[in-house]
Amino acid sequence: MPTLGLFRKSKKEEDEKTDMPPPEDKDAFDKTYLKAMPLRDLSDLEAIKNEVKNGNVLILRITPLASKNIEDVKLAVNELHEFAESIGGDIARLGEERVVICPQNIRIWREKRSISNKPLPTAA
Repeated sequence: MPTLGLFRKSKKEEDEKTDMPPPEDKDAFDKTYLKAMPLRDLSDLEAIKNEVKNGNVLILRITPLASKNIEDVKLAVNELHEFAESIGGDIARLGEERVVICPQNIRIWREKRSISNKPLPTAA
């Protein structure tokens, strides 16, 4: 008797149709982690680059380095920007204290802002 799609297929039939490995093989998938870490020194850049090369997303707190030397912050951010471009990744500022850097397979959404010649409203 043909089914009308009213009843759920058996677990065995569902497993046969998926390309997913069985539950016991979940470690077969590569995982992407979101990691937060401070940028304390320019020597931290290599570890940051390695994390991104391994496919992880990093949120960097730049305040520790900024409190020491603002010029080093500029050098670090420029180097990370060039690195992100070289691997096809993405990088963006998150407020005043943080930067996010992503590997090639992840993009950062940016709101498109229309440019207007109208003056911005101000508080009275």
